[in-house]
Amino acid sequence: METLTRASWMTRFWAWLIDVLLMSILWYMVLTISGTNIFGPSGLLFHAVLLFLYWTILEGYRGQSLGKMVLGIAVVGSAGERIGFKDAAVESLGKAFLLPFDVTAGYLAFRSRRQRLFNRLSDTVVADAEEGIWCSARL
Repeated sequence: METLTRASWMTRFWAWLIDVLLMSILWYMVLTISGTNIFGPSGLLFHAVLLFLYWTILEGYRGQSLGKMVLGIAVVGSAGERIGFKDAAVESLGKAFLLPFDVTAGYLAFRSRRQRLFNRLSDTVVADAEEGIWCSARL
């Protein structure tokens, strides 16, 4: 593999939106079933923690969240290798808790590389799923 085809900012946005909507539905169902009424800042924090865990677990295990699976993209190391849970946690931290800062800093500093700041910190990229070395081992 000589170069990775990096996912566009728009494809990444749609994958993120699918994930956030799915986790929001799940969060709402948990709140409804449990009879808990957590709204406001504490509800947002719990939702962000849920998203962080979701992305860390799925992307650390398989390189893809459900949104990324739907759109055929994956988080891989800079050479297309599988990432582990540590890298997944670092890159998920930005999108779960600091998304506006993460995207803005990444877009301004690493626009041509299509990396968010926390992708850069974790040495990961989002690329077409078929190109990652991990694909054949995981699927």
